[in-house]
Amino acid sequence: MKTAIVILNWNGEKMLRRFLPDVLKHSACEDTEIYVADNASTDHSLDLLKREFPEVRTIVLETNWGFAEGYNKALSQINAEYFVLLNSDVEVTDGWLQPLIHFMDTHKDAAACQPKLLSEGARDLFEYAGACGGFIDSYGYPFCRGRIFDKIEHDRGQYDDVSEVMWATGACMVVRSDDYKKVGGLDKCFFAHCEEIDMCWRLRIYGRKIYCVPQSKVYHVGGGTLPKNNPMKTYLNFRNNLIMLYKNLPENKLNKVMRIRVLLDAIAALQALLTCRIGDFKAIIKGRLDYKRRKQQYAEIRQRIQAQRAKNFDDDTCNLSILWHYYIKGIRLFSLLPISTLRKSK
Repeated sequence: MKTAIVILNWNGEKMLRRFLPDVLKHSACEDTEIYVADNASTDHSLDLLKREFPEVRTIVLETNWGFAEGYNKALSQINAEYFVLLNSDVEVTDGWLQPLIHFMDTHKDAAACQPKLLSEGARDLFEYAGACGGFIDSYGYPFCRGRIFDKIEHDRGQYDDVSEVMWATGACMVVRSDDYKKVGGLDKCFFAHCEEIDMCWRLRIYGRKIYCVPQSKVYHVGGGTLPKNNPMKTYLNFRNNLIMLYKNLPENKLNKVMRIRVLLDAIAALQALLTCRIGDFKAIIKGRLDYKRRKQQYAEIRQRIQAQRAKNFDDDTCNLSILWHYYIKGIRLFSLLPISTLRKSK
């Protein structure tokens, strides 16, 4: 099989009923199969699939493994050249798949790519979870072409060029199966949040490249796993982001970045406390404490990753602070960031 579209589902009966018909309608590429991997749902997702979508292959997981390990478990059972990781709350469009597969076929340096990700609810806006491809600043904060923190841009075609990026969204990502397996897939300890950024960083360390191909576009509802104001989401974002930095930063940057992050995370916790977001305050503290507890178990993993670092690869992060540019300099648009500090478009 050439392409396997894999939707990881957990209690997503309503989303499957709403969006799966378009996946079936618009994904008619040669040698392509559609799978739903069910993460031990307790709703009627499996009944729905059996009754209304018998042509979709199902993989039943007996435990809710979370996003990361759920995909690892499911993809280990599929033999395909390309895996397409597709969220259940994504609306695909006519012809969405062909540009992505064609790009991967013709760019052997690419390990993964993503389409243009737009908001399903406000269709002229980019969507938070990946927009037109992601980047990481010097201190580990992610941002996108089309989204910096909570400032989301209107899509006016300003990012319609195919571009090399630092990470591709887990909401809709095409990844070569060989590359996925080579880096060990998604980090199961992340459970959810930052896992695709971490995997893309490892792919790049190994000398592979990540792209956004905006000739393909999809629409994402977003917030399906955890709502934005959920303290669990805050906890996972802080914990996983710190683990990601520890695993992937080169030796000459690690200590400096982690010292500065202590200060920045303290400021974030204080801000949460002063604005009466007690749940977020506790989540940030818990995230940092759990990172410290887990750090030792990642020491050997870090050594393995750094040992695989491709020669002359030092483009781990953008050479800027997105906090400084956003909050101090008032820059709200990706296009206004100092381009010399970013990867050049291809």
